[in-house]
Amino acid sequence: MEMAARRVRAFKRWMKREGIQCSDALDLTVSATQGLSVTALADLHVGDAVARIPKATCLTVITTAARDMIDAAGLDGSLGLAVAIMHERSLGEQSHWAPYLAVLPEQEPIPLVWTAEELLRGTELHDTVKEDRGVMLEDWKESIEPLQDQIGSTQFESFFGFEEYLAARTLVASRSFQIDDHYHGVGMVPLADIFNHKTAAEDVHLNTSASTENSESDTTENSGSEEGNESANESTTSTTSSVGASTNDDVASSATDDDGDDDDLEMVMVKDVKVGAEVFNTYGLLGNAALLHRYGFTEPDNPFDIVNIDLELVLQWSASLFSGQHRRARLSLWRRLGYSGCASHNSEYFEISFNGEPPNELLLLLYIMLLQQDAYDKIDLALATTGNSNGHMDGILSDKTEKLSDITAEFSEAVLLTNTICNALLSLADMRESLYGKNSIQDDIEALKRCCSIKEKKLYHSLMLRISERRIIQKFRTFATSGSQVTTGEQASPRKKLKRK
Repeated sequence: MEMAARRVRAFKRWMKREGIQCSDALDLTVSATQGLSVTALADLHVGDAVARIPKATCLTVITTAARDMIDAAGLDGSLGLAVAIMHERSLGEQSHWAPYLAVLPEQEPIPLVWTAEELLRGTELHDTVKEDRGVMLEDWKESIEPLQDQIGSTQFESFFGFEEYLAARTLVASRSFQIDDHYHGVGMVPLADIFNHKTAAEDVHLNTSASTENSESDTTENSGSEEGNESANESTTSTTSSVGASTNDDVASSATDDDGDDDDLEMVMVKDVKVGAEVFNTYGLLGNAALLHRYGFTEPDNPFDIVNIDLELVLQWSASLFSGQHRRARLSLWRRLGYSGCASHNSEYFEISFNGEPPNELLLLLYIMLLQQDAYDKIDLALATTGNSNGHMDGILSDKTEKLSDITAEFSEAVLLTNTICNALLSLADMRESLYGKNSIQDDIEALKRCCSIKEKKLYHSLMLRISERRIIQKFRTFATSGSQVTTGEQASPRKKLKRK
């Protein structure tokens, strides 16, 4: 702890030398349980500017000592920034950013660098993480390994190996910011990446001082890490609750600068914070899978959690009922009507929301998959002859209480939640649940109670993710079992309109 505190003090001295202004009302502190974090030493109010960070102090592909090498190799974005981090680390105390790099962890504990893949079994991250490592290895071989001749074998093996590259990428993933669009691009922003995340509870926001009058259009994409930062009671500025606001002359001069370095990044309070409370940034409205994937942590009762039902899983379900020809024909009809699931890489899926509700696109696919042959033939013929299915959905739904004059009209639960579709949803819930293995959700809950969130962070957060996903599946089941009640006369709740591709 004392070593960490000394590093934070050195970092604060470095910030002062570099012209990074940090309000006296912010306290950077270190704790054994939370790591680095920022707390308020005085009441903070909306509009207070609590930090100003010159772009030149940010570690980017433009400011790094490795700029020429990165340019020559044609690298940019996250890959280029990872090379910049590795190079600056290789310089040790000679690096311009040595005090800043010293307060950062060697790597963030995100699943990309986990070895126990079984911890993620069944979760949204299980396949994603394996794919990530494969992509990273390809990047390293194609873009980093060829730099060995320029760097030298000894230095390359010590600082530019694949594991070192992964470590740098974890920092980029969890701490980098989009500084601007055309000059620096993505970069590491000292001080800004110390603020911890809280979903939908942003206290402070980072934007450029050159655009204070139009922050909506020029705000950065905030990132950061779970581990935040701490410090002693030293101040780096002489102000009390905020750093000075820029004058109109400042705005004019920075706005006309060509190299993008003169306009500072500014951190401004967007919410009142009481003295003694932690000051949070937010990395976006992210569910636990996204939080763990990018930042290495989860949050209890995260309202942005989702569970995906892969299209492949739907096709597996249909394989137990229908021939391959039937499945292909019904899927083709669904697509020809203009619908699809969400797409990511080479997969297509349907998002089950936090409250367990499936998207209409999934319900419609199941509806079409279960259509009687004559109803299917009517739509197929209409599409084949006119390319227009208008009017034919009325025929399909003629036995329902609601008729639809156009397929793009709003489908109600009374139309889509038939008993057969509800049974299909329950089957999909069982199939999705089986991916987690033999342990029940109650087993996971008991394991979480025995787990130490500090000493067993990987296990703790993987269990949190599993439990949050499995609770959504439970709600999904409830939705399906209650759906049949809708078809027997209860009032249907309004649903979103179907989205065409």
